[in-house]
Amino acid sequence: MLKNTEEFREPTVSTQPIFEGKVISLQVDTVSLPDGKTATREIVRHPGAAAVLALIDDKMLVVEQYRKPMEKFQVEIPAGKLDAGEDPMVAAARELEEETGYRAGKLRPLSAFYTSPGFADEKLYVYIAEELTLGESRPDEDEYLNVSAITFEEAQRYIQEERISDAKTVLAVYAWHIYRLTGEI
Repeated sequence: MLKNTEEFREPTVSTQPIFEGKVISLQVDTVSLPDGKTATREIVRHPGAAAVLALIDDKMLVVEQYRKPMEKFQVEIPAGKLDAGEDPMVAAARELEEETGYRAGKLRPLSAFYTSPGFADEKLYVYIAEELTLGESRPDEDEYLNVSAITFEEAQRYIQEERISDAKTVLAVYAWHIYRLTGEI
C-alpha cells in the first residue's frame, strides 16, 4: 500500500509565463519543497487531446504523417487536440471524421492518460469507435495525411520498426490484441 504522500505536495510560490503559442504554453513555476527550500518546475500547458481506435474488418484505421519534432513519418491512430471547453468524446468523433472520413455511430472510452507528467499537463483520451460509416475526410488545412487500414501483423511490425512509436497508438494496438484474444476491450 502506498504511504500518504500529501506531505510531498509542492505549493506554487510564483509563476513566470515564458511562451504562449497556438497549441501549447510554457511557464516556469517556483515551488516550495517539503524541506522549506524552493525549486523551479518548467511546465508545458496543453488543452488535451482525443484519439480513436477504429477497427474495420479486423484492420485498424491509421494515418501516416510527417512529425517535425521527430523529423520522421509516423503511423498513428486518428487524433487531435481539444478545443477550449470541448468534450473529449466530441473531439474524438470530429477527428475521426476529419482525418479518415469515417463517422462513428458509437464511441466508448478506452483509456485516458497524461502524456508526459514530468513536465506537461496534456491529458489524452482514447475512444473505441463502433458502427462506422464512410463519409468524407476534411483534414485541417496544414495537415497532410495518408489514411489506411492496417492488419494486426502490420501494426506489430510497425511498432518494431518504430513507424508506430507514440503512446496512444501503441496502447491502441495492445487493446486490439486483447480484443482479438478475448472478444472484449
